[in-house]
Amino acid sequence: MKELSIDLETYSDVDISKCGTYKYAESDNFEILLFGVSVDNEPVVVYDLTAGDEIPTEILAALSDDNVTKWAFNASFERVCLSNWLRKHHPEYFKTYKSEDDPVHNYLNPSSWKCTMIWSAYMGLLLSLEGVGAVLKLQDQKMKEGKDLIKYFCCPCKPTKVNGGRTRNLPEHAPDKWEIFKAYNRRDVEVELAIKQKLLKFPVPDTVWSEYHIDQEINDRGIMLDMDMVENAIAFDEKSKSSLMISMQNITNLDNPNSVAQMKQWLSENGIETQSLGKKDVAELIKETDGDITAALKLRLQLAKSSVKKYQAMQNAVCKDGRAHGMFQFYGANRSGRWAGRLIQLQNLPQNHMPDLEEARELVRIGDYDTLDMLYDDIPDTLSQLIRTAFIARPGYKFIVSDYSAIEARVLAHLAGEAWRSKVFAEGKDIYCASASQMFGVPVEKHGVNSHLRQKGKIAELALGYGGSVGALKSMGALEMGLTEEELQPLVDSWRTSNPMITAFWWDVDKAVKTTIKQRVPTEVRGIKFIYKSGMLFIKLPSGRSLSYVKPKIGENKFGSESVTYEGIGSTKKWERIESYGPKFVENIVQAVSRDLLCYAMHNLSNQQICGHVHDELIIECPENTTVNSITSVMGKSPDWMKDILIRGDGYDTKFYKKD
Repeated sequence: MKELSIDLETYSDVDISKCGTYKYAESDNFEILLFGVSVDNEPVVVYDLTAGDEIPTEILAALSDDNVTKWAFNASFERVCLSNWLRKHHPEYFKTYKSEDDPVHNYLNPSSWKCTMIWSAYMGLLLSLEGVGAVLKLQDQKMKEGKDLIKYFCCPCKPTKVNGGRTRNLPEHAPDKWEIFKAYNRRDVEVELAIKQKLLKFPVPDTVWSEYHIDQEINDRGIMLDMDMVENAIAFDEKSKSSLMISMQNITNLDNPNSVAQMKQWLSENGIETQSLGKKDVAELIKETDGDITAALKLRLQLAKSSVKKYQAMQNAVCKDGRAHGMFQFYGANRSGRWAGRLIQLQNLPQNHMPDLEEARELVRIGDYDTLDMLYDDIPDTLSQLIRTAFIARPGYKFIVSDYSAIEARVLAHLAGEAWRSKVFAEGKDIYCASASQMFGVPVEKHGVNSHLRQKGKIAELALGYGGSVGALKSMGALEMGLTEEELQPLVDSWRTSNPMITAFWWDVDKAVKTTIKQRVPTEVRGIKFIYKSGMLFIKLPSGRSLSYVKPKIGENKFGSESVTYEGIGSTKKWERIESYGPKFVENIVQAVSRDLLCYAMHNLSNQQICGHVHDELIIECPENTTVNSITSVMGKSPDWMKDILIRGDGYDTKFYKKD
């Protein structure tokens, strides 16, 4: 036996969409209903555990045998479910990894597991079995009846007179449906096998599988949550919102001042006309009003803070060990291979700027609402800034948070060969000051000469590196920062003139991509290779990893110019033709290389207990005696495939997560 292809149908009383796989599978009411499996690509066998079928001992043993490769579509689900099921029903076949003091010890070692969903994502395809089957035009497609059958057999049901008051549907309640469900389980394994066969000539590099296994370990480890703080924050939010609502009612005399229609009517009666009550619009109105109107609008902004949703997500996701698991989706962004967030969404937490963060956090943790209310004018904002701090290190440990300084700017400068920028990084100078100095031809210091120009340098750096123009500056908030409309185009021109190598890099990449697609020949720009093969465009990165673009074509854009299109998930979240061009491909490349550098650091720090990561940052749970320098020095190492890239790791230690 060399490999298994597995698909499970399961039952749990926990809502997997809100709580995640780990909490779903650890429920006391969790069970495996059907176990579909193909051994070494042989015909699929479905074991009906509800009917007393027993999974053969050689298959049970193979589940923790590192010499047998286990395949599944979204293999994380099968591995986590089987980890809990084996520990409960067949502990003799359960074998974990790492040491007992590492929270991953509850799960099967991921190193012998591979995932056809990740393979599909690597090829630029969708993250759903149904979607991949359709795009690849497989002969056997996922059965459409699946969703209804899963809802019927795998989730609790509402008790009614018709169903005799039961809270769960069993096979005997619908034998015909159950037979279809078994066929559905078999078909899913068959579709997975067909995907493997179809993608056989495009193997995923071993380095990427190694990264996937590190990702699974991080998800297995999870992050501890301070649940006293979380529950108090939810209660505080409710109390604060109630108080704010009463204050708003007293000012407006409205039944529900949170109603957009009622609030617009009240504003109109007070001489204020507005099309929208979005946060930005309300903030603008506050600048133009005074008295009760300003007070009511400020209260509305406070009520609009949605910090409580993050705390509720923590409450939903926390497992029996006090940790949230499964927060990172490997290859969630298949244009670059970066991760996507799941459940609590660590990638988009509000920042914290409070000087007395620890004191405010303690008041929430001990439940002292009155003191918090007395010391802080805006409780919703305070709770929002405290969200990160709900993630804590377990007793006897601390977090070391280490990140790359200006990683995308460094990678872009390195790839394009923009020497003056690389010199700035080598000398440890501020890139925003240096950029402003280059653009305006005068020295710029952060707190010194011409410091007012630094903000222009910063907004230009953030908006213009990937071909952005006036629109990009506006969307980055240039006008709100005090720049005038007349300044924007000269700022774009000045940045591009100051960065001729980057500007040339965009259009060299644009030309190379078009040549490869038109002539079916490989091209190369500054070490980045472009290859056309079997209806796919591949961009080979310095790490050896490739970015994949499905069915690329040369088309015409809205300006009548030549453009590149390919198939993928667009802004509508549907499979469609997407238009791209040189600077956009450069953005994909830079973000992908930045991601590969982070993966290199993860690999080098795999002896540490990494429990989270955000873009260019790692969160490591480590013993108290671990030094920050021991982590940041490893972060700062350059890989063999990009030896002369100037990267720097910065870091700090803390008992709770925060933005330093």
